[in-house]
Amino acid sequence: MIKSRISSDIVKCLDNLGLDFQKNFTVEIPNNPEHGDYSTNVALLHAKKNELKPRELAEKIANQIAKKRNYKSAEVAGPGFINFKLTNGNYHKMLQKIYKAGSRFGRSKHGKDKKVILEFISANPTGPLNVVSARAGAYGDSLARIMKKVGYDVFTEFYVNDAGNQVEILGESIDIRYRELHSKVLEEFPPEAYQGDYIKELAAQLNSIEGSKLFHYTEKDRLEKMKKFALAEIHKLQLNSLIRYNVDFDNWMSEKKLRKEGVLEEALSYLAEAGCTYEKEEAIWFNSSEHGDVKDRVLIKADGNPTYLVPDIAYHITKYNRGFDIIIDILGPDHHGHVSKLRASMNALELDENKLEVVYLQHINLLEEGEVVKMSKRAGKIVTLDDLIDEVGANVARYFFIDRKPSAHLDFDLELAKKRSNENPVYYCQYAHARIHSLSKKAKKAKIKLKKFDVKLLRKLTKDIEISLIKKMLEFPSIVIAAADNREPHRVSGYVHELSGMFHKYYAKYQIVNSAHIELSQARLYLITSVQNVIAQALDLMGIKATKKM
Repeated sequence: MIKSRISSDIVKCLDNLGLDFQKNFTVEIPNNPEHGDYSTNVALLHAKKNELKPRELAEKIANQIAKKRNYKSAEVAGPGFINFKLTNGNYHKMLQKIYKAGSRFGRSKHGKDKKVILEFISANPTGPLNVVSARAGAYGDSLARIMKKVGYDVFTEFYVNDAGNQVEILGESIDIRYRELHSKVLEEFPPEAYQGDYIKELAAQLNSIEGSKLFHYTEKDRLEKMKKFALAEIHKLQLNSLIRYNVDFDNWMSEKKLRKEGVLEEALSYLAEAGCTYEKEEAIWFNSSEHGDVKDRVLIKADGNPTYLVPDIAYHITKYNRGFDIIIDILGPDHHGHVSKLRASMNALELDENKLEVVYLQHINLLEEGEVVKMSKRAGKIVTLDDLIDEVGANVARYFFIDRKPSAHLDFDLELAKKRSNENPVYYCQYAHARIHSLSKKAKKAKIKLKKFDVKLLRKLTKDIEISLIKKMLEFPSIVIAAADNREPHRVSGYVHELSGMFHKYYAKYQIVNSAHIELSQARLYLITSVQNVIAQALDLMGIKATKKM
């Protein structure tokens, strides 16, 4: 917003000076506020082609800019940077735009015409979602919201691995518990079976529907019935957990459905036609080492069954066939080796592998009283997403997961997450929003209103922190764009925490609603209402509720 105005002023200056230039310079906020409000490198980039020294060119531009009424000063610094200070009136005009934009503030067409598929969570349908899925859910859903805000056409998808060995084990695990209910106890419980309480609950639920009649089925049919039942019930369980977590998917893609549609055979056929497969040791191999992988990979095992790579290749072919420009996979840290195989397959099929982006979410340690909570789905020690929501709430869980870079390990401190104090960053931000709401109510009782507000009253906003709050809000659109383009939602969480902190300091230092100073109160209400809106927008991008009461 304001950067584009400064850029436009610089271009006019260059044009007026008759200089040879390109619009490739930057306008940024200096790290040190004492250096000014904004800074540009335009002179450094264009001095040589205009046969001038950088500082000499910078002086020419600064002299022109300083004459414009929106600028307090334009000064040359260092080898040829130009630092600008703007008038308060300029910021007051920007505040008007922020206020009028409301929920549209930060929205842009930056990613227009870019079609994106964002796949995340994709947990095996063999049990409830856990804290690993919780991090992926918070990150993926927030990234989707952020990218949509700046114009990307985003489609979200959950890939359901409802075929393969893990599903067979799921059926067998249900069968074991089902037989136990009918006193058909095994001498030894298989170590590979799923042992969580949810397996017992599913078996009991199935038993309440079917009773003992499943024993009249053949073993194959009984296990098939149990698999189908368990997959459907676990899908419902996962879906309900995600609803509680404020995560919604545009599509759930079934591996089983892909297999039925013959997509796996098509993928194998494409690779064979491309001359990328060969037979060895009664298995079919992919010559992936010729396409960037570290070694060749087995596609079809000697027993005739496909490896897990085949459905993954087939699934990604569907992503290309659906016309997506950007394909983003959000995976756990244990998938690094798998991606090289996948990229090799895209290369072999002459699909643009640059479209495929992979974001790795690092390990999570869930801490309780300083101790790491150990988790194992098969051992039955599961900290589910629902457990986490019950313990700390969806809003807190989402913020904590979003607040770290995806490449960073995360220690999730349950004790901190449960605190209702300024130490808890979620509470800190929500409290800022709620506090502004209470101030608005207080103003209403004092009959201080913003209806028919004369914007000239904004001239009363002269305190440094008032101008700083406006400057901070002006950063929001570029923060959202950077978060979208770099796939880093934590930029939004960091931003809203800083903005909330600035508001809390402002509130502590100045009286905002004062019946003895109606016009000043109106101007300050105008300001903090804008701050409230920006906080609400940022929290919404993280899927977090902006509360009105704490």
